[in-house]
Amino acid sequence: MKKSLVILTVLSAINFTSFAQTQMIAHRGAWKNTAAPQNSIASLNQAIAQKAWGSEFDVHLTKDDVLVVNHDDEFYGLDIATSTYDELLTKKHPNGESIPTAEAYLKEGLKQQATKLIYELKTNKLGTERTLKSAEMAVALVKKLKADKQVEYIAFSYDACLKLRALDKKAKVHYLNGDKSPQELKAVKIDGLDYHLSVYKKNPNWIEEAKNLKLKTNVWTVNKADDMQYFIDQHIDYITTDEPELLHSILKK
Repeated sequence: MKKSLVILTVLSAINFTSFAQTQMIAHRGAWKNTAAPQNSIASLNQAIAQKAWGSEFDVHLTKDDVLVVNHDDEFYGLDIATSTYDELLTKKHPNGESIPTAEAYLKEGLKQQATKLIYELKTNKLGTERTLKSAEMAVALVKKLKADKQVEYIAFSYDACLKLRALDKKAKVHYLNGDKSPQELKAVKIDGLDYHLSVYKKNPNWIEEAKNLKLKTNVWTVNKADDMQYFIDQHIDYITTDEPELLHSILKK
């Protein structure tokens, strides 16, 4: 009897792991329905308040080697890659915030442990050398802040993903560009595929293939209820969205 109970428990655990609930990642923080600027400290705190599994943020390298958080290559008309940090400080978000440094952003996020900090390393417009320098600085910063368990990396640059993996064998690194199969990512020890919804729809077997390879799967940027439900039904691990409130309501059903 005891042996049968143990087997049943193990099988139940395996089944639960295979079909664990999809988790929510707030894209650039929770901003669309909160009036907080994208990628601001305020939007991060809104995502944390909404109990998002993760809050994604985008990091660029300035001309004078400062890592700053912003989605676009420009910050209110100033090109980040060719501007100094002091020059960027002449501009403000509508809520009065200055552009956050990656260090300040991470320190804010590290005040709690429930919401993961999803660090998108942006491809530098000045070339691969600057992108890889950004990767080196990112890993050094995360280690300095002892944030390894709280931070996961994502990047469109395949070279940057490989660099991040080389710099930190234990870091969670996920690829964004959509042009590599699960098998190709597994071969270079990338932890997961983080692809646009159109990529998964063109390659409907990739989610299952990734799971069989023990890779994580994330989809972006999913803002419509029908698409959210489609990927939930596919048992995708994570959905990145500009509509965390909507996704939260669907996941609760």
